[in-house]
Amino acid sequence: MSSDCVVASPVGRLRLVARDGALAALEWTDADLSPPTTPLLRRAAEKLERYFAGTLKVFDLPLAPEGTDHQKRVWAAMCNIPYGATGTYGALAREAKSSARAVGTACSRNPIPIVVPCHRVVAAGGRIGGYSGRGGLDTKRVLLALEGVAPAGDLFESDRLEGLRAAR
Repeated sequence: MSSDCVVASPVGRLRLVARDGALAALEWTDADLSPPTTPLLRRAAEKLERYFAGTLKVFDLPLAPEGTDHQKRVWAAMCNIPYGATGTYGALAREAKSSARAVGTACSRNPIPIVVPCHRVVAAGGRIGGYSGRGGLDTKRVLLALEGVAPAGDLFESDRLEGLRAAR
């Protein structure tokens, strides 16, 4: 059985989907806000709120992302990148016994962004790389800035970033 809710965040409205007692998806949406209706969704929404407030460093939620075995290995490796740090596509590729390109593809197909922190994956030399979530690189910059990370060679300024800083 699945349930969902829509919550507000500094990076837009997020739809949380729970399935069989685990968080299965986090998606950007334009849908109306809707409150969490299950204990898991309430917990996930509360943890996201704390994350965006800068008081939560680790999401300890049951997760059930759907994907290939390779994607699940990459997503598990992403979860090992600590708050405030980054890992490169190449390092994740070595950990997942894969290629950097395949890691990039797994990042772009991550069904639970933010919680499974694909925003912490950067290109060689600390360059920002890509981001497939709504808002693209602006959103990635906001998430990294929230965690105190500035990618190398990135101007790292935007109206959204300044708005997040002002809200904290």
